[in-house]
Amino acid sequence: MTAKTDFVTIQPDDACPCGSGRTYRTCCGPAHAGTAAETAEALMRSRYSAYVLGLKDYLLATWHASTRAPDLNLVTTPPTRWLGLQVRQHRLTGEHAAIVEFVARYRLGGGSAVRLHETSRFVREDGRWYYVDGDQQ
Repeated sequence: MTAKTDFVTIQPDDACPCGSGRTYRTCCGPAHAGTAAETAEALMRSRYSAYVLGLKDYLLATWHASTRAPDLNLVTTPPTRWLGLQVRQHRLTGEHAAIVEFVARYRLGGGSAVRLHETSRFVREDGRWYYVDGDQQ
C-alpha cells in the first residue's frame, strides 16, 4: 500500500501525514484504498493526507455532490508543501451530520507558513462520510 505520487512517496509503515501518530497503513491508507472512514474526523484526516499526497480523485470522491467542485487543481506554482494538521474539535451535530474544526499549515515554495483554520461540515450517506463545506476563521 505504498502511496507514490508526483507530490510525496509514503511507505505503509511511515507516519501518517495527518499527524495522528499512527502509521499510514493503520490510519489514512485504508480510506485512500476505498474503505469508508468511520467518523467525520477520520475523513477530515484522510482528506488532509490526500492533499499532501496529491490524491485528486480521492478528494473529489469524498466531497459531497451538492457542493463538489467540477475539478480540482492540486499543482501550484510555487508548489504547496503541507506542514501539519491539528484537529481542534469533532462533534456530531445530528444523526448523520458532524463538524470538524481544524488548523492546517502549509507553505508555498520557500515562503512563510500559512494557517488554514476552518470549521468543516460533513454528512453521512449510505454509510460514508462526505465533506460538504466549511467556514474559514
